Amino acid sequence: MRTRMLALTSAACGAALLAAAALPAAASDAERAAPEGSAVDATEVTAAELLAEVRSCTRISKGEYRTDSGSPKATVSVCGTQDAVFWKADMDIDCDGRKTKECNLKTDPYFLPETAFTSSRGEPLDSAALPHVVVPAPGKVWDYRKSGLGGGSVVAVVYGDLVRYGVIGDTGPRGIIGEASYAMARTLGIDPDPVSGGAESGVTYIAFKDSRISPIESRAKARSRGEELAREFVGRS
Repeated sequence: MRTRMLALTSAACGAALLAAAALPAAASDAERAAPEGSAVDATEVTAAELLAEVRSCTRISKGEYRTDSGSPKATVSVCGTQDAVFWKADMDIDCDGRKTKECNLKTDPYFLPETAFTSSRGEPLDSAALPHVVVPAPGKVWDYRKSGLGGGSVVAVVYGDLVRYGVIGDTGPRGIIGEASYAMARTLGIDPDPVSGGAESGVTYIAFKDSRISPIESRAKARSRGEELAREFVGRS
C-alpha cells in the first residue's frame, strides 16, 4: 500500500499514462466483471441511511490522520459506535498484491507484490478483483485490532448514492488513511487507475466490529454479510 504521490518523474508519468491507456475497459475475469447493485432492491440499505448514522463523531483515535503523504496537516479522525468504526476521507488506489494486467509495475510504479492479509491459500490478495479497504498500520494514533477489526472484517464504503461492501485487506502507513483496492474503486464508479485515479474526498468507510468472513476473498460473503450488518446498523433488523 502507498498513497498517491503529488509528483512523479516525467519518465514514470509517461510510463504510467501509456499503461493506463492500454488497460481494457473491463477485466476479463468473470468476477471482475460481475455487476453490483445494478438493480434497485427495497431491502438494501441506502447511502442516505448509512450516512445518517455517522453524522456525528465520537472519536476513538488519539489524533488525526493525513489523507496523503503530502497533505499539509492531519484532518481525519477515526470515529466509533457500539457496532462499527468509521472515517470520512479520500480514496487512493491500492493495487498491491497479486500481479495482474491491471496491477503490476507497469501500471503502478509503486506496486508491491504482497498484501498485509492473504487469501485462504496463503497468497497475496488480488486488488484488481477483490473489493477491499486499507487501514493504517497499528500505531499511536489508532490500532484497528483494538477496535475488533482485522483482515477479513466487513466494510461498507459509501460514495455519492452508492454503497458497496468489501473487507479489510491491507494495511498502510501509520499516519495516513483513505485507501481502497482497484476493485473497490471500480464498483463505486471511481477511476481505479493507481497513479491518476481515486477520489479527492467524499468517501465514507464503515468497518463493522467482529465481522470477519472466511474465506477473505469471497465477494459474495462480504456482500451478504455486509448487507445484513448494514440493516442492523440502521435499525432495520
